[in-house]
Amino acid sequence: MPRDTLTKEQIVRTAIELLDAEGLDGLNMRSLGKRLGTVATAVYWHVKNKDDLILLAGDHVWHEVELPDLDALDWRTAATAMATGLHAMLSRHPWLVQAFGSHLFYGPGKARHDDHSLAVYEAAGFVGTQADRAAATVFTFVLGSVLGASAAVSLTRRLSRDGGDAEALIQDTMVKASEIAMQFPRLRTRLETPKAVDYTAAPDQTFEFGLQALLDGLEDRLTGRPGRAPTTHHDARRI
Repeated sequence: MPRDTLTKEQIVRTAIELLDAEGLDGLNMRSLGKRLGTVATAVYWHVKNKDDLILLAGDHVWHEVELPDLDALDWRTAATAMATGLHAMLSRHPWLVQAFGSHLFYGPGKARHDDHSLAVYEAAGFVGTQADRAAATVFTFVLGSVLGASAAVSLTRRLSRDGGDAEALIQDTMVKASEIAMQFPRLRTRLETPKAVDYTAAPDQTFEFGLQALLDGLEDRLTGRPGRAPTTHHDARRI
């Protein structure tokens, strides 16, 4: 592709595809140029370097998180939708989670998300720094919820280099971990349940349960209630 027909939008979208497939270590200008059908030097007419490209790609994917209509939804429904959308976006792009440790992301995509997130908690009744804390608390929970999956993708990719059998290596490690875990009563109970293969695996709906428990706590702060009884998965409003 000639440099005069190549656009920054095309470069960023292709970089995201490459990052999704190969991770941060797999992104380089030569591989990117090959995907674009051009030489690596043509890319430099639109982006300064690899770090600049990661920042552009990282900001672009924030636009994937849909912003709920606060005129049509109550704040809890809106907060749940935004957190769920963010969780899904970060799960689709595990490299972004890893890049948080080495890059300072900013741009219109992230600012758009952050501004609407504050609007959600202001609609709930939080004021000033309270809204900031509420939004930051939920964001931190979502980020923590995807760390495990992101790390697993990175680990599998690393173990697969040079022809390594990542699945076999991970399975061997889990066997050793389970042997140690069997020495502890609560972990042993979990491993002895049907189909149990990994005591560290979170049960189904753990993210949904944690998010609603967190929103329960924020709502209690708004109403001044000291706390509430835990909900179950049968409560459709909260799960």
